[in-house]
Amino acid sequence: MATRLIVLVALAMLAGAVAYLLQRRRPDPPSAPSYRAPAQLDRNDFDHPDRRHLAVVFASSTCNTCPEVWAMLQGLDTPFLARQRIDVQDSAELHKRYRIDGVPTTLFADAQGVVTKAFFGPIDPDELRAVLMTIGPGDQ
Repeated sequence: MATRLIVLVALAMLAGAVAYLLQRRRPDPPSAPSYRAPAQLDRNDFDHPDRRHLAVVFASSTCNTCPEVWAMLQGLDTPFLARQRIDVQDSAELHKRYRIDGVPTTLFADAQGVVTKAFFGPIDPDELRAVLMTIGPGDQ
């Protein structure tokens, strides 16, 4: 009988220690969003599918960064590069189709719709210049 009492006390102490350790354990940190760019766009979903390149900004009218990103692309509409802003409020189906999880998401695609560069959030001006140099009017 005394042996059983000792075993029960030991088990109770062990259970208490485990409960204490579990309670002290820190919760896992929230996971960071894993934004992914689509690898392919259907150019017929966008303006000027005949142009060699497309710059598209998936945005929202409630986004504070989106106007800044869109302003960086102003003046880029040329015979070889089309640019377009797609607001989720106006074209939720395109955001869903291409699984756009965060705005602004800026994609550059070639004539076949292959996404060649993606930006999530603000765009560094130097990175934008580098992209624009690779898709200049002389490329084929």
